[in-house]
Amino acid sequence: MKSSTTLWRLALLWLIAFASSPAADTTGGVKPTAPAPDQILARLKPGHPRLLVSRDDLLQLTQRVREDATLRDWHSRLRERGRRLLEEPPSRYEIPDGLRLLSVSRRVVDRVYTLALLYHLEGDPALARRAAQELEAAAAFPDWNPRHFLDTAEMTHAFAIGYDWLYHFWSPERRTAWSRAIVDKGLRPALEIYRRDSGWARSRHNWNQVCNGGIGVGALAVAEIEPALAGEILAAAIRSLPRAMREYGPDGAWAEGPGYWRYATQYNVLFLAALQTALGTDFGLSDIPGFAETGLFPIYITGPLGRTFNYADGGDSPLRAPEMFWLARRFDRPEYTHHQLRLANGAPLDLIWFDPSQREAAARAAAALPRDKYFRGAEVVTFRTAWDDRQALFVGFKAGDNKANHSNLDLGTFVLDALGERWAIDLGADDYNLPGYFGAQRWTYYRLRAEGHNTLVLNPDTAPDQDPQAAAPIVKFASRPDRSLAVADLSSAYARHAHEVRRGLALLEGRQVLVQDEVRTTQPAEVCWFLHTPAEITVADEGRRATLRQGSRRLQAEVLAPAEARWTVMEARPLPSSPQPPKQHPNPGIRKLALRLPHVTELRLVVRLVPLGTETAPPAPAVQPLDAW
Repeated sequence: MKSSTTLWRLALLWLIAFASSPAADTTGGVKPTAPAPDQILARLKPGHPRLLVSRDDLLQLTQRVREDATLRDWHSRLRERGRRLLEEPPSRYEIPDGLRLLSVSRRVVDRVYTLALLYHLEGDPALARRAAQELEAAAAFPDWNPRHFLDTAEMTHAFAIGYDWLYHFWSPERRTAWSRAIVDKGLRPALEIYRRDSGWARSRHNWNQVCNGGIGVGALAVAEIEPALAGEILAAAIRSLPRAMREYGPDGAWAEGPGYWRYATQYNVLFLAALQTALGTDFGLSDIPGFAETGLFPIYITGPLGRTFNYADGGDSPLRAPEMFWLARRFDRPEYTHHQLRLANGAPLDLIWFDPSQREAAARAAAALPRDKYFRGAEVVTFRTAWDDRQALFVGFKAGDNKANHSNLDLGTFVLDALGERWAIDLGADDYNLPGYFGAQRWTYYRLRAEGHNTLVLNPDTAPDQDPQAAAPIVKFASRPDRSLAVADLSSAYARHAHEVRRGLALLEGRQVLVQDEVRTTQPAEVCWFLHTPAEITVADEGRRATLRQGSRRLQAEVLAPAEARWTVMEARPLPSSPQPPKQHPNPGIRKLALRLPHVTELRLVVRLVPLGTETAPPAPAVQPLDAW
């Protein structure tokens, strides 16, 4: 018979779980069940390692590395990194910008994964001893910077992996030291936020997944030592995570852009994978609609050069995401494996999650993918002429929501790749430490404004140049061999100046791109059309035709309507009438191809962009209203 104290504790844990359960969440959508904390911990697999891998998994990986050439290559790269780490000093407590410890946390994560996995693959105790130096240094930090909680969550993640994967190497004293650091510097600061149901625990963007993921794996690592604390945290994390995961719906895209897709999904998968290996279930979290499809997003958002359509705050670097291998296994989506296999560089989780038996199925599945894609919700479209061809023509086009986290004022923007070059670029984020970058001055920075993107500006002497509260839907999409197209209704972005603004993009016969804008203003307005490019630009034909050059490659930009429109070339910097905050990025080497039309009341502006290869340019298409597309 249970004691009254035990019964009281179980009742308290049940009440905590009920308050933390997704079933109590009123935001709608799938509501995975969060059992009471004691029921969660009743599933806990004894012993270590249990986060992402078991001891048997590691033994099997050692065998696969011997048998598979790709895994051997990745192991070799990992070994080189590990040997370099043996000579490097441990990380120090450094907050160079006065706010973030994040770079240090990420360095510790990378080092711990590298050293711990290599230790299991090679058995060299020097690797584990070097991991101990890293953990000992970070455990002595005064804190893990909870005011910027991403730093705390990532460091908790590092310690969870180090404690769990090398558990049998550590002395009892070190196990105690690492577990106390997880509890005192990670879990207890998180518990305050969970109990208030505030901040990142209520958010619907990457902070939710990163913080729940890092803290969740920390709780799983020390669950048998701190069962009440770990149980309460796990129940709260299972309740919180669906708020962000619903943003994958309906078809897997991410409104924060591809860079933050990678960050959010990395930690989302980390937590689900750790729940599976430590408890045998993720409590239905991976079944939330849209999550099974999210591996399509990096596939389609990546152009033929490996560069992403980097809308919102972010760069266009390739998305190397080992979690694609996990998603491929979980949802039987071998095309995800194909994509990551082309990009993987031997990160520890590449070795753990890659399944060599999927190779042939992966190639077949990838080859069968449609070339065009419309992501609803995020309202992003991509077109391409071929897969696995650096010379292919690729267009990324965005409508979407200016209120999305990390959004720029970029409704209507696009990027364009052709002939092995990117011609229309997104400049990406500016320095996060600029004054007011995430506050009142955000829309004064050129890279975040509409004038810093490949879209329209109406009356450039007004600010901001798109409504920060605006949302724009894709109202038409079609994918056909001869003509793929999308039309966005941008009216809400320019409602201060216009009754209606629509932009259409069409890929015609795989040889040319049509960009068509239709504008009806409330009173005469100046309309500006911008395209940012690293190419040299030559204007000819009395300003109606421009030739962009990168090396020997050329792209032609031609105005088809109206007759009075003329190309000009500008610097990629604020217009004289725009805000001029100091210290923002000067964008060297980037030019802006522009059209400026004054006194507009009704306008149909049509531009065609034609890669000029060995063939002559195709005939210009007849101009038709967007309603006829």
